[in-house]
Amino acid sequence: MIPIKIETAWRGTSDCKACGIRDMVLFSDLNEHDFGLIHAPIDDLNFQANQTLFSQGQASQGVFTLRAGLVKLVRTTAAGEQRIVCVLKPGNVVGLEALATGCYDTEAIALTGVSVCRIPSEVVHQLNQNSPRLHVRLLQKWQESLSEANDWLAAINFGTARQRVFQLILKMRDADNAELTTLFSREDMGSMTGLKLETVSREISAMVREGVIEQVDKVGRRYRVLNAQHQA
Repeated sequence: MIPIKIETAWRGTSDCKACGIRDMVLFSDLNEHDFGLIHAPIDDLNFQANQTLFSQGQASQGVFTLRAGLVKLVRTTAAGEQRIVCVLKPGNVVGLEALATGCYDTEAIALTGVSVCRIPSEVVHQLNQNSPRLHVRLLQKWQESLSEANDWLAAINFGTARQRVFQLILKMRDADNAELTTLFSREDMGSMTGLKLETVSREISAMVREGVIEQVDKVGRRYRVLNAQHQA
């Protein structure tokens, strides 16, 4: 966890009320009275790519609303194997399970530079007890998290290698431009799809040659989807 910078900590609620993705985040339905119940700071934090927001098994320090960037959730099994279980995008809430268990059940790692709001657990519990709007929103976010994890599992862990890689490409499309998709290291893609690094690289290269996708940067992270109906 990187240290909180006092100069960037939210000591009031005005920034929450003016949040640019307010309609997507946990506090979207709160009113003036609800905001008046917030007495602990909501921290505005930035992480660089590959920095850890929290570790698996770590005691909860709050939940995180993702405002910008991508975060991967990694779970380590009893055998010591690591598996990426989901990738989160702006608007997602990270670490919700810790509200119930008191600790995080995955490791959250920034895939890109990310901006998050860290909301102390006591703030969420206080509002949950006093605001039916937040209670409903929490249940909604929890259900979204479960559905998203199940969708990831169903889409990228079954089928041929081509089908798994192509479904991951579609899953990573930009929310505001479905033609563009952001990928990440081939190792991470292999971890998510259960494929070897070489297999992932081979399938991506084949789809570029076949005109299914088009590389639009120099490092092989940004692609344009030319045929979203491709029969993988």
